[in-house]
Amino acid sequence: MAVTGQCLCGEVKYEFANPPTMTGVCHCKNCQRQAGSAFSTLAGVPKAEFKFTHGTPKLYRDKDTASGNTVERYFCGTCGSPIYSAIPSQPDTLFLKTGTLDDTSAFQPMFNVWCDSKQNWVKLDPGVPAMAKQS
Repeated sequence: MAVTGQCLCGEVKYEFANPPTMTGVCHCKNCQRQAGSAFSTLAGVPKAEFKFTHGTPKLYRDKDTASGNTVERYFCGTCGSPIYSAIPSQPDTLFLKTGTLDDTSAFQPMFNVWCDSKQNWVKLDPGVPAMAKQS
């Protein structure tokens, strides 16, 4: 059964065949700004398995990042929902914003990254690996 999701307004919809290959939480300042929240929850999905079933997202190329790499941030041009990010170091993987999944019940983070810029009030689960920066 395909994994499905969409933006807030339903203009952009997607699906992929298999469960994500990894899940995590990014605490970088840019993800905080993009999400309008304390962090971004992510699911790694092979680019070859991912397809849009309705609509086409817009692209913002985020060049001002702590890593120095340009992050491609795809979002709905109508409602603004972030859909996924792509990074040069992992060109075959999309980092889906898990809040857009139709069923979020299986999300369990495998790691936290960019914890050196996390919000002070966020408490990390000691059982989940946490990296100060991107490894």
